[in-house]
Amino acid sequence: MEPIRILQVFTIMNRGGAESMIMNYYRAIDRTKVQFDFLVHRKEPAAFDDEIIQLGGRIFKFEAINPLCPQPYYKQLRTFFKAHNQYTIIHSHLNTFSSFPLKIAQEFNIPCRIAHAHIAIDSVSWSSLFRSKEQLKETFKKLIKLQLKKRVKTHATHLFSCGYKAGQWLFGETPFKTMNNAIPTDIFKYNPVVEDQYKKKFKLEDALVLGHIGRFVSQKNHGFLLKIFAALLKKQPQAVLVLIGDGPLKNDIEQEAKTLGVYANIRFLGVRTDIPQLCQMMDVFVFPSFYEGLPVTLIEAQASGMSVLASNTITNEVKITDALQFMSIENTPESWAEKIMEMLNKRPIKRNTKEIIMESGYDIISNTETLKTFYLNNITH
Repeated sequence: MEPIRILQVFTIMNRGGAESMIMNYYRAIDRTKVQFDFLVHRKEPAAFDDEIIQLGGRIFKFEAINPLCPQPYYKQLRTFFKAHNQYTIIHSHLNTFSSFPLKIAQEFNIPCRIAHAHIAIDSVSWSSLFRSKEQLKETFKKLIKLQLKKRVKTHATHLFSCGYKAGQWLFGETPFKTMNNAIPTDIFKYNPVVEDQYKKKFKLEDALVLGHIGRFVSQKNHGFLLKIFAALLKKQPQAVLVLIGDGPLKNDIEQEAKTLGVYANIRFLGVRTDIPQLCQMMDVFVFPSFYEGLPVTLIEAQASGMSVLASNTITNEVKITDALQFMSIENTPESWAEKIMEMLNKRPIKRNTKEIIMESGYDIISNTETLKTFYLNNITH
């Protein structure tokens, strides 16, 4: 018997949080019963493309959605569904843009249409219009998303979210199902041998290693992260900042690092496949995002046993261990640097947190079984 095929809808299958999350599920799911195909909205090659093909999935590449003129996209999607009428479940991870594919899926009477919330955006304030250039960009993005999110529930039959805050933001008071951003705990658990190997590999044996994983986009607030790091270097000259990821603002951030005089102490590692091992060599994970949903990177960081300092715009649902603390991005970079040093002084030794992660419901095995059951129960032949 052929497996059922679920159409997963993303922007592009690069190593972002939602993309990494669904790949964790894809690797763990029984693919003799459930297979994933991917509808994406960028033509260029992506980080997970080869692995998807190896796992038996198919990738269908569309042009980007233009929210101001969606008719060409609708036309393309109608043609697609006429040619691929086997799908009875479509699972969209486009957040506020999910209304676009789900609208046409509804038109074609696809019976199970899932809208999945991955972000929670704080309300727009007038003061944000008069702050930094990055905050100004985020404000205008928020305004567009606030308009689009009103349509998502109209076309969905099922509502999923990574956590309570993201679900409430996108769906309001309408009930939704939480699908945890689960991880393979075994490969992330703290391993001092791997820590030593990777610190030697990158010549960081004597360094205090700060880490960050995320795309170079305004949401992630890399500019503020650099200011925090500059303030920390005054207290800890041997500190090194490891930045993992790529994105449109990477060149800008590299230039800003040079301007601040901290470039020599930063390792720009790009997109990596050895995230679990890289996490082992980090001492502190710093994550000052403007907004998030429930970031899988913060689950991974806690699973790796390191200290974590994140912006308080992120839901406190993500706090699984006492190693994670929150701080406002309204605070000065100097106060963030002081907090990092305080956390290290109080909790200098990393530890294995695997059992805590599992007990909190973030292990991939049990979560995948729940998702498989949902899909099988909602398939219509």
